[in-house]
Amino acid sequence: MGLLERHQLVDTLGFPIVVKVQAANVQDRDGAVEVLATAENKCSTLKLVWADGGYSGKLVEWVDELFDFKLEIVKRTDDIKGFKVQPRRWVAERTHA
Repeated sequence: MGLLERHQLVDTLGFPIVVKVQAANVQDRDGAVEVLATAENKCSTLKLVWADGGYSGKLVEWVDELFDFKLEIVKRTDDIKGFKVQPRRWVAERTHA
């Protein structure tokens, strides 16, 4: 069996809304397409999704064109060295734990 990667969407408390497991060679943006499309069907009250920089680019435009919610990228600060908890991203990371 090859390496696997989990793509997940969680609520503000860290409870899973959508979880997809795909091959590890699937880019984050590509994995997010299936997760976000599923989320649109499962969670009609969804208004905002926070994601890290791996999801930036054309995915943001795609979400704007197709869905009623917004995809907002939470970027890390380049001038900080080492590990630092990023705003809102800790919720999904805690879910992994």
